[in-house]
Amino acid sequence: MLSQAENELLTRVGPGTPMGQVFRGFWLPAMLSLELPEPDCPPIRLRLLGEDLVAFRDTNGQAGVLAANCPHRGASLFFGRNEECGLRCVYHGWKFDVNGACVDMPNEPPESNFKHKVTQLAYPAREAARARAAEARLDPRTG
Repeated sequence: MLSQAENELLTRVGPGTPMGQVFRGFWLPAMLSLELPEPDCPPIRLRLLGEDLVAFRDTNGQAGVLAANCPHRGASLFFGRNEECGLRCVYHGWKFDVNGACVDMPNEPPESNFKHKVTQLAYPAREAARARAAEARLDPRTG
């Protein structure tokens, strides 16, 4: 029988916890590729290891997973516009790519390099068996 302290140690997986650090060292299945059906489709909410995240597919078809809130004012990126290879925050228009880099900051002058200093927490996303899943969906034998 585990003590309460041992149970807490083993079951808490949020940011900054020992087991959370262990799980973050491995690839975790988070969702189906079919949930992001096409480039520039609406983002979806995702909660994984106690963190609120937003998943989206950019214009090039690459999947990205970002922290749910914009680093500027904390607006939810779920309500952002998925356009031109990035997810644009609806509050001030900052746009982030699948790697979390700020690629556009419309409220800054063109000569400003501030956007290069801002990043959004991003997790690497990899897709497996996407082609097979699409084939299975189209194959009448698989129902």
